[in-house]
Amino acid sequence: MAEERTANFGGGCFWCMEPPFEQLAGVIDVQAGYSGGTEEEATYEQVSGGRTAHYEAVQVRYDPMKISYGELVEVFWKQIDPTDSGGQFADRGSQYKTAIFYQNEKEREVAEVSKENLQQSGLFDKPIQTEILSARPFYQAEEYHQDYYKKNYAHYSAYKAGSGRKDFVEKVWPQKLAQQQGRYQKPSDKELRSKLSGLQYKVTQKEGTEPAFRNEYWDNKAEGIYVDIVSGEPLFSSKDKFKSGTGWPSFTKPLDVENIVEKKDRSFFTIRTEVRSSHGDSHLGHVFADGPAPTGLRYCINSASLRFIPRDKLGEEGYGEYRVLFEGKEGRE
Repeated sequence: MAEERTANFGGGCFWCMEPPFEQLAGVIDVQAGYSGGTEEEATYEQVSGGRTAHYEAVQVRYDPMKISYGELVEVFWKQIDPTDSGGQFADRGSQYKTAIFYQNEKEREVAEVSKENLQQSGLFDKPIQTEILSARPFYQAEEYHQDYYKKNYAHYSAYKAGSGRKDFVEKVWPQKLAQQQGRYQKPSDKELRSKLSGLQYKVTQKEGTEPAFRNEYWDNKAEGIYVDIVSGEPLFSSKDKFKSGTGWPSFTKPLDVENIVEKKDRSFFTIRTEVRSSHGDSHLGHVFADGPAPTGLRYCINSASLRFIPRDKLGEEGYGEYRVLFEGKEGRE
């Protein structure tokens, strides 16, 4: 049987924190509940009435071979306003404050680094208020609260919109990320011809293909991320790289789907799905539906369209926010 782990997060209303985690590949189950208090029990009545020091929280059961703790932390941030110290959105009170509850020193380190990266990213001009706390017992909430978004979707949707969370998650976060990604620009053609090798230019600008097994990264096993050679935008992670036997770097999924564009390619008398970068508009390769679990996809990418940033160089190269993804887990080689 696959190994299972749990991760606990306080993100304000637990109704709104279940859906984003339950949609992730590698997540087995998500429970709404209470954590963080010293009392030996917790119910909704006690917590909402301020008679305990517990937070509303969720406990995520996951398979660490399919999704890492660091990835869960990154998803957590994008569901909350991390600068709010009094609660979350319309919900005020200590039970609605945000926290990451770590269960060991490795989780603490991952959470602290992720929080610091978020603070240094410039996305928010206020201090990050989310607490990093040692985990206390997690008490499962009443059945009424479990999967509330499925049982009472109309009320859940109205609540999420009315509280202000929906706009923040669906508008504010994307706007902030888009502003940050404004640094990824495509240079002029003159600059590209000067910057790129002949093969890199042919692949990225003319939809060329490099030779199989005779390219830079097809057998690279080092930990780190792969960025667009043209724009520098993050594209793939070594954690999702696998040995496909094709002779080209192959990945099960993108590092950031917002940096990937897929287009129908009708060349060579067939229909394939071309993969391009969003900001650099570089031709990267193609994606096929013959990859391994958990996605079943194979992103077959030209090394000539990529630049590899080793794990220990991420900070100095300006990609420090991705250090949290590496917890000693090797790629799928």
